[in-house]
Amino acid sequence: MIVQNKRLAGIILTAGLLLLVPLVAMQFTNEVKWSLFDFIVAGFLLFGAGLLLELIMRKAKSTKSRIVLCAVLFVVFFLIWAELAVGIFGTRFAGS
Repeated sequence: MIVQNKRLAGIILTAGLLLLVPLVAMQFTNEVKWSLFDFIVAGFLLFGAGLLLELIMRKAKSTKSRIVLCAVLFVVFFLIWAELAVGIFGTRFAGS
């Protein structure tokens, strides 16, 4: 199979590999307790952020705008991830 878009394949592979980290950790410790829903949400966030990153790389023309947009994307991604994990803002979506 020839991959038309290597970055898209990289996004899928990276998201899958990152989801393997908690899956493997669950086999060795009781500290990591993810449900199927947790994996689905994390996969959605990782894959969605990757696709938005791909969109930024395709549409943004200047290097400066790419850097700024990627930085904003990563900050938003990590804030959402932190909120879902530990509830830094105290919303009803807060984890733990």
